[in-house]
Amino acid sequence: MNPNKALWEKGDFTKIADSMRDSSTALVAQLGITKGMKVLDLGCGDGDTAIPEAKLGAEVLGVDIASNLVAAAKVRAKAEGLTNIKFQEGDATNLQELADRSFDLTVSIFGAMFAPKPMDVAKEMVRVTRPGGKIVMGNWIPGDPTLVAQILRISSAYTPPPPEGFISPMLWGVESHVIERFGNAGVAKEDISFLKDTFTFENSATPAEFVDTFRKYYGPTMNAFEAAEKNGKAADLQRELEDLFEKENKSGNSKTTSIPATFLRVTVNRR
Repeated sequence: MNPNKALWEKGDFTKIADSMRDSSTALVAQLGITKGMKVLDLGCGDGDTAIPEAKLGAEVLGVDIASNLVAAAKVRAKAEGLTNIKFQEGDATNLQELADRSFDLTVSIFGAMFAPKPMDVAKEMVRVTRPGGKIVMGNWIPGDPTLVAQILRISSAYTPPPPEGFISPMLWGVESHVIERFGNAGVAKEDISFLKDTFTFENSATPAEFVDTFRKYYGPTMNAFEAAEKNGKAADLQRELEDLFEKENKSGNSKTTSIPATFLRVTVNRR
C-alpha cells in the first residue's frame, strides 16, 4: 500500500478534525468564495474546509488519499443537506482524473503538505487551477514553538529515522521551499504571498485527555507511540506531550483545551 495512504487511514483523523472546525470555518470565510465558484479542496480530510466552502455557495470537489476520511466527509455533507459538494479518493501528487484549468480556487489546508513528491504536488495544483484563479495552502512551520510543530518534533525523537530520500512535509512551511516548488511549476516569485496565521484546537477534554485522542487516532502520533513502546519509552513520550499540551493550553480552565498553533498561509496567483 502507498505509505502515505496507510498513514492517514490509520486511526481516525475525524477525532482530531472535530477540534479544528471553528478555525476551518473562519479561514474559509477569508478566501473570497462566491456562489458558483469552482473549488478544489485537496487533502480535504472529512471536509473541515470543504463543507464551509460549499455552504458559501461554491461548487466543491474534495479529494483525499484516505478512503475512510472520504467516506466520513460524504456522511457529513449529506447530514448538512449539501448538494453542491462531492468527495473522491485521489493523490495530490497525481490528479490525472482532473482536467487542466478546471478550478477557480484550489485549497489545501494541512493536506497536500503531507504528500510525497512536493514538486509534483505544486505542478498538479497549478495545472488544475485556471489562469486568474488562486491556490491557497495552510502549512505547519518547522521549528515553530506552537503545538503541531512541537508534537512532530517530540514524536520524531521516539521514532526510527525516515527512509532515504524522505522529504519532510514541514518544508512546506519554509518560504524559500514554497517559492522553489511553485517556481518549478512556472509561477513567478511575485505571484506568491505569505502570511503567518493561527489555527486553534478546541476540545472539551483536559489537555491530558486530548493527548490520548492524538495517541489513539492521529497516525503520526500512533506510530511514535508504537515505536516508543518497543523501546520502553511510551511513558516518557506521554509525559512530554502532556507537558506540551498543558503549557500551550489557553482555555483558562484545566478541564478544557484551547491551543493556538501558528501556520504559514500561502497564496498563489495563477496567471
